[in-house]
Amino acid sequence: MGRYEEAFRRSVADPDGFWGEATKAIDWYRPPTIVLDRLGAPFYRWFTDGVLNTCFNALDRHVAAGRGDQPALIYDSPVTATKRTYTYRELLGEVARFAGVLRGLGVGTGDRVVIYLPMVPEAVIAMLACARIGAVHSVVFGGFAANELALRIDDAAPKVIVSASCGIEVARVVVYKPILDRAIELSNHKPDACVILQRPQAPATLVAGRDVDYMDAMRTAEPADCVPVAATDPLYILYTSGTTARPKGVVRDNGGHAVALRWSMEYIYDTGPGEVYWAASDVGWVVGHSYIVYAPLLAGATTVLYEGKPVGTPDPGAFWRVIAEYRVKTLFTAPTAFRGIRKEDPTGEHIRRYDLSGFRYLFLAGERLDPETYHWAGDQLGIPVLDHWWQTETGWPIAANLRGLEPMPIKPGSPTVPVPGYDVRVVDAAGQEVPPGHDGELVVKLPLPPGCLPTLWADDDRYLESYLAAHPGYYVTGDGGYRDDDGYLYVMGRIDDVINVAGQVRGAQGRRPGRPRHPPPGTGRAGPRPDRAGGLVPHRRHRARTTQNPLRQDPPQDHARHRRRPRRTRAIHHRRPRHAGRPTPDPATELTEDPSCRPRPN
Repeated sequence: MGRYEEAFRRSVADPDGFWGEATKAIDWYRPPTIVLDRLGAPFYRWFTDGVLNTCFNALDRHVAAGRGDQPALIYDSPVTATKRTYTYRELLGEVARFAGVLRGLGVGTGDRVVIYLPMVPEAVIAMLACARIGAVHSVVFGGFAANELALRIDDAAPKVIVSASCGIEVARVVVYKPILDRAIELSNHKPDACVILQRPQAPATLVAGRDVDYMDAMRTAEPADCVPVAATDPLYILYTSGTTARPKGVVRDNGGHAVALRWSMEYIYDTGPGEVYWAASDVGWVVGHSYIVYAPLLAGATTVLYEGKPVGTPDPGAFWRVIAEYRVKTLFTAPTAFRGIRKEDPTGEHIRRYDLSGFRYLFLAGERLDPETYHWAGDQLGIPVLDHWWQTETGWPIAANLRGLEPMPIKPGSPTVPVPGYDVRVVDAAGQEVPPGHDGELVVKLPLPPGCLPTLWADDDRYLESYLAAHPGYYVTGDGGYRDDDGYLYVMGRIDDVINVAGQVRGAQGRRPGRPRHPPPGTGRAGPRPDRAGGLVPHRRHRARTTQNPLRQDPPQDHARHRRRPRRTRAIHHRRPRHAGRPTPDPATELTEDPSCRPRPN
């Protein structure tokens, strides 16, 4: 039995033993004696009697262990020509002081703090400062529209909002303060105070009696110590859009989150103390929470915070410069970033300008990894290109190629196998498991592993309705796909994007190339025809007209190498996220939203 098979089997058969051992990698004020609390099922809770502090595990314990002078956070901002490295000791000092600022403004354990900041060190500092005093942070992507921000303010009811005067998009300055002021005007809940980071590119006018200058507050604040919190206390709320006006607030607890992320850094990403990990995302998305801020620091690694783009800051060699300059071992980003780089530098000329000898792994997620991008990256870099699948709700990977546990052969189009703790099943509409090779809904048998959402903020009923009601006993991912004979998963797209053909669920993006969404004009009947086998099928005349390729899918001759079953033509891991409250990104310049920051069915 291989290491993966043994770990997965034990995680499902004996979750108490498996995750009980994983807790030893975390420092506790009171170690848990209860690993999995089943009493409130389906509201399962992890480590219910444990007491810890996430900030202590991310910073203080590394300084106490003698690694205070190791780099913890590297800030690289080509848009402001700024570079700064914070050691663990320096970052701890900044976080403790800002925790004192929050405490001085009346923020205590359980209070909420909305963070509306660009990709600056102060965003990381504010998140960790909240964790330090037991406050609950809710980061909103910098630049979100005022009405979207107002919805989140009303739902989270923050005591304090932390923001900046502006953000910077390549050569464009985006003013934040007017957006924030308008959002507070629109919201029913009003914060007690706003802490504003003044950036020289666009200083803001502060509101007397409400707004506090970040730097002025830091100069006079007293550092705050860590506050012990229950493992089940919330660490943060991260909002993901729903189909109603009220956003869904995904809750992450302290204990399960720390245990799961620390485990993932070692066994999925193969990154440990002193090594450099770069998640090229944004702190406003789940990847930024998990793999810019918390996971690398929990593991004692060095994390990179990059305020720039894959191209245009200044050229398609931007990523390679960062990797070479800081000796990045592991990069995690979205396929869109690499498509933009490939478009600007198809021959990889900029790659050869840099020493990438320390670069070991490229992890991609958040959307479909197309065959051309997969092959281009692999051929140019000569390292494993690893797709994996996860969601805002889970907070860490559901399926991956676990490089630190047991590296597996890569199958393009597949995120590989379920991560230990995730008992993934493929079921039909009635909830019955389907055999390998057959499409269905991807669900996870309860309980979910540590680190996943235990509920939605102040809305248990919506949590049940959104994720558990459709298939009792299972978490509904909202994605469709199948499992092959080797146990590899293939994620074909969102369930709300699928069609029913003769009783079989088919991903809308998993159809054969050239099949139009609608029949071309003048081809006769426009609707499907009934099928006695149990559904609807396209009319033969429509299926015969395949001279067009309106879906712009990958050439069929390419795809024989990428799918074990040639009848499908695309391996879709994630539907491209919608972008509520902000413009659709330019694929050539924008870092894409990370896994499952996308609408979910209510």
